[in-house]
Amino acid sequence: NPNVNSRGQLVIWLMGHNSQLFEKLGDYGLHAIRVHYANKWFSICCQETPVPPTCRGNMRLEAATGEDYTDEVDLAKPDGMSERAFQFVHWLAEKNSPGNWGQFLNEDRTDLNWDKVIVAGSSHGSTTASRFAKHQRVARVVALCGPRDQHQNWQALPSATPPNRYFAFSHVLDGGWVDDHYCRSWEMLGLNAFGPIVNVDEQAPPYGHTRRLITDFDVNGDARRAHSSVQPGRSAAKDPKTGEYKHEAAWRYLFTHPVDQVGTPVDRDPDCTHDQKQ
Repeated sequence: NPNVNSRGQLVIWLMGHNSQLFEKLGDYGLHAIRVHYANKWFSICCQETPVPPTCRGNMRLEAATGEDYTDEVDLAKPDGMSERAFQFVHWLAEKNSPGNWGQFLNEDRTDLNWDKVIVAGSSHGSTTASRFAKHQRVARVVALCGPRDQHQNWQALPSATPPNRYFAFSHVLDGGWVDDHYCRSWEMLGLNAFGPIVNVDEQAPPYGHTRRLITDFDVNGDARRAHSSVQPGRSAAKDPKTGEYKHEAAWRYLFTHPVDQVGTPVDRDPDCTHDQKQ
């Protein structure tokens, strides 16, 4: 949005294009792109029961980087998210100079300046965003309805991105929350070190500076709606009188809250029961 002061950060969205979300990101002073990359492997690869503990994590990393991390596929670098994002931004820098896209390239313009990049997504995309951030230091991660990858262990790997830069948001009727997959990932990522789980319908920003947000607004018991309800769109919570989104403040918080402002650590949350479910 050229009418808003730029925050100097680029969001790479790893899910289907959401025009309403992108409009909000622009209003927050953020640049945003979505790229096509090799992300259709999920129903093809790592189908064993149980799936090996590193299979999906390695697949996600290869899909994100185009580099060789698994024998499940043989991808080339131009098929990976990171190279495609770089090529897209490089093109935008040349073709749309008023947009100041060149600020997101490194000094010799051979790659993105990842310190200015926010990787974000929902569901499958939020999980890949989180896995990529373990490998590549980025400015922030925003994980909507995720990350998932139950039975995988990559969430506990050392992280190139400091854990205080991960932010997550879920509905409590989402199957990934009900089955404790998200909560498990949040704890393995170490997000409990920055505050308790906070219901955004009960507290106002800055939510105790936590990194873990939930909502329990009425979705008529529909788990599928719950899954897509934490991003702008027809499933999201709206004020019946004004039609305005009820979680506007939560989205702004997720994408713009200062990463150095953190909440009080907690050991465990009573809502997290993954020790019994794994």
